[in-house]
Amino acid sequence: MLASSKTGIMFKSRINCLSLAVFLSMVVVGASAQKRLPELIDEGVRNYPGIKARLAEKESFGKEVNAARAEYIPRVTTQHQYTYGTSNSVAGAFYPNPAVISPAGSIRPENIDQAVWGSFTSVIMEWNVFNFGKVSGNIAASEKSRDAADANFENELLRHKVKIADAYLLTLMYRRLAAIQEVNLERARTFSDVVNAGVTSGMRAGVDSSLASAELIKAKILVLQAERERKTQALRLQELVGMRSSQEVEVDSMSFLSGVPLRADTGSWQPGANPLIRYYQFRRDASHARSIAIKRSFLPSITLVGAAWARGSGISPVDDSYHTDFAYGTKYRVHNYLLGISTRWTISDFVGVRQRYKSEQLRTVRDEEFLNEQEIRTQRQLAEAQMQYEISLEQAVAAPVQLKAAQDAYRQASARYESGLTDLPTLMQSLVTLNRAEADMAIAYMNVWRSLLAIAAAKGDFSIFMNAVVR
Repeated sequence: MLASSKTGIMFKSRINCLSLAVFLSMVVVGASAQKRLPELIDEGVRNYPGIKARLAEKESFGKEVNAARAEYIPRVTTQHQYTYGTSNSVAGAFYPNPAVISPAGSIRPENIDQAVWGSFTSVIMEWNVFNFGKVSGNIAASEKSRDAADANFENELLRHKVKIADAYLLTLMYRRLAAIQEVNLERARTFSDVVNAGVTSGMRAGVDSSLASAELIKAKILVLQAERERKTQALRLQELVGMRSSQEVEVDSMSFLSGVPLRADTGSWQPGANPLIRYYQFRRDASHARSIAIKRSFLPSITLVGAAWARGSGISPVDDSYHTDFAYGTKYRVHNYLLGISTRWTISDFVGVRQRYKSEQLRTVRDEEFLNEQEIRTQRQLAEAQMQYEISLEQAVAAPVQLKAAQDAYRQASARYESGLTDLPTLMQSLVTLNRAEADMAIAYMNVWRSLLAIAAAKGDFSIFMNAVVR
């Protein structure tokens, strides 16, 4: 009995020292942590390639709006050329196909193969002073597409912040679970040593040693599993922050492991506050605006035209004589100008434009239904997140009670086992229950934070979560 008492004292002493050592190691890890959640979110927003790509896409749509507005500016075209060729022509009609060189030359009875130099300079200004709303329709369509791109960027930004925060929380949770399993491993190792000592001295049955060894191996497996999950989430967090270094991110536990947000007032759901809902709204509006622009594209434009040009030729305008030198041929001989108003209307485009208009209207219907689908999905996600938040709060309140009961049960079972009043399986069951209660408490606390994060994501307002963090 004396040996059993000494063994029990040694067992308790080793457990107490172990708990103190693990606690101090966790304090040191927390003190050496460098990265807090707001800091990592800022780094992720700055460095993550996907966010940079979305930003570039957003800015590109802004340039498209500027390009559409530039249609109001008069078009000015200028050209200058030197040519060396013959000048022969005949009377008759000619269709000015762009792929055919315009026939310009003198009509004479014989064909002259002598080439001469020539020059031609022109400036043409065209201004669509009245276009029946075609330009404004294109601008409106571009602006709606830009607004959709802006909302899409905001949604990607929100989603990325949520991913970083979730990876941060999971990293903390698995770090705590790894520490808990380390404590459990040392507890199982000490327990195994005590049991083996009792078996060696003949005070315990040999089967107790086998059971203790099995529990020790199980504890080692749990440590490896927790460490694997911790490293996985740390690597995920490193990726989301945009770090290319192989060094693991050190995170600060802040207040996540010591408290929970208590029923924060998140306000009522406003669909327009969610950037994903706004994206679908603007996408629908953009399809509608494009259909209007397509419809107006059939209409004509009234254009003011101004032009000036000058020509030089190696053929003399006085006696039709040929001069082959460059200076004579490129010197300007005549100049002209033109002012006028013009309109052009391709009436046969009506059929094609009408079909494209109907096609775009159907896309508008499609986007409207996608919007309705997303609103229903978001409402479900919000209701689910709020339900999980309420249940997680209740679990977080019950978890400390469960842990205290498990600790009391373990102490009682340990004392009874040392006194020979209970068997080893009962003590091992209390050990498993204590380990589960310690893990459940860490998970329960983190589930509250993750549920609040899910509410913020569904409402499209990340400040709901961050306000609870920094409070």
